[in-house]
Amino acid sequence: MPNLENLKKQAKLILRWHRERHYPVAAQIRGLMPRFRNMSDSEILAASFKLSDAQEMVARQHGFDSWQTLKTGLSTTSRKVKSSPSKATIVGAEPQLFVADIKRSCEFFCKKLGFFLVFSYGNPPYYAQVGRDAARLNLRCVEGAVIESTVRDREDLLSVSMTVATAGEIKLLFLEFQSAGVTFRQKLKTQPWGAKNFVVQDPDGNLLLFAGPAN
Repeated sequence: MPNLENLKKQAKLILRWHRERHYPVAAQIRGLMPRFRNMSDSEILAASFKLSDAQEMVARQHGFDSWQTLKTGLSTTSRKVKSSPSKATIVGAEPQLFVADIKRSCEFFCKKLGFFLVFSYGNPPYYAQVGRDAARLNLRCVEGAVIESTVRDREDLLSVSMTVATAGEIKLLFLEFQSAGVTFRQKLKTQPWGAKNFVVQDPDGNLLLFAGPAN
């Protein structure tokens, strides 16, 4: 469970990065804050950005729409916690995809698959992160193929697997991608082990599996 004092420090750090014109934070602000979504990095760093904005950004990173909602949620959760955990809990994983062109890859994920840009680093960029809902994918620019394409195609080697909760959602996701003009490596299919899934191939040949329950 996040600690409110640590979240306050995160917000102050974001505010400091903005004041110091730290370019990677501009991409994070654009990805999480709707009113900055259509602004360039330079415009974001030149715009007014207060501590309350940084706090809202931290709240959105943790799934809340405002700082006050986040504080209320943490307070409610704290009352339910009766003892400290006996072991650490891993709450997420961020697969890394190897790509040849960060800009092209980000455009594919954001324009075709409905992701948003969390951050992009470097000039020209060589590392970025995109996100959608709870999913985060790291994109690393490399020269040349990391996996031989003939081997990947023959063995159907997946780069990442992403899941939704219901059969209805996996169908909705497939239809969303289909309407966006996405090319499928495998169309929506019911598998014998009780899953329904489809596979998308990104511009670098990475195979992306999207899955949900069949029923």
